[in-house]
Amino acid sequence: MLWPVLGPRLTFRQRLGVRKTLGRAAYVFLLGTTLVGIATLAALLLDILLDGLPWLSVDFFTNYPSRHPEQAGIRAALFGTLWMAALTALLCFPIGVATAVYLEEYTSQNWLSRIFNTNISNLAGVPSIVYGLLGLAIFVHTLSLGRSVLAGALTMTLLVLPVVIVSAQEAIRAVPDAHRQGAYALGATKWQTVRNIVLPAALPGILTGTILAMARAVGEAAPMIAIAALVYLTFTPVSPLDRFTVLPIQIFNWVSRPQAEWQGVAAAAIGVLLVLMLGMNAAAILLRNKYQRRSEE
Repeated sequence: MLWPVLGPRLTFRQRLGVRKTLGRAAYVFLLGTTLVGIATLAALLLDILLDGLPWLSVDFFTNYPSRHPEQAGIRAALFGTLWMAALTALLCFPIGVATAVYLEEYTSQNWLSRIFNTNISNLAGVPSIVYGLLGLAIFVHTLSLGRSVLAGALTMTLLVLPVVIVSAQEAIRAVPDAHRQGAYALGATKWQTVRNIVLPAALPGILTGTILAMARAVGEAAPMIAIAALVYLTFTPVSPLDRFTVLPIQIFNWVSRPQAEWQGVAAAAIGVLLVLMLGMNAAAILLRNKYQRRSEE
């Protein structure tokens, strides 16, 4: 008579040791895989640091590319990267956020909006070289922008825009609906609710997704090979219509050379690019924490 009551408890106690063992095994496995990834990354960073540190100097940042490794520098590539990143951010941030707001706040959830969302998510997984060829066909040739900074920025905007839209949608979707209903109860309009309630609450997630997408744009080489493909520039861009090159292309050119000196120069440029990308990631974390604390106050 007591089995219907005590039976499940006995079974639970008998399996408790097995579950604890499986839990510890899963913990050890996941910790091991994490440590393998961290150790691999640390080894790569150490190798880059050892090879590139002797080549880092003031001249390395101020010199233009040269056929002699001791005179080679990244000035043109660094300025081109900064120009391209700034223009891409100015283009993709307002377009991506506006698209996410429209899809989340102004469209009804029907089959058409689901098709839009599915296609945007699929575009985020398209290989980057496809966007490079698309930019070459549309911006360089059809719109006659040439191999300029603007053409590269527009191409990179196409590349990272799906990521910005998806991250902004997730951030907007995470805002509790009670906040919207409270604003409506106080007489706010739809746009007032979105501007004063939804967007400030979603801003940490939006900024994080945007900056991480920009870090991807800075590190992409394939689209820029199709758009720029220049490594021996002796000037820096001063307008969006100037020719340019970027750090990934310069690194690719130096790595492809067999001399050991060029491997050291390439390692130094890789270190600069990594610092730039890690700085953007750190900025994303700081902005997220800052605005998250502000929204909680």
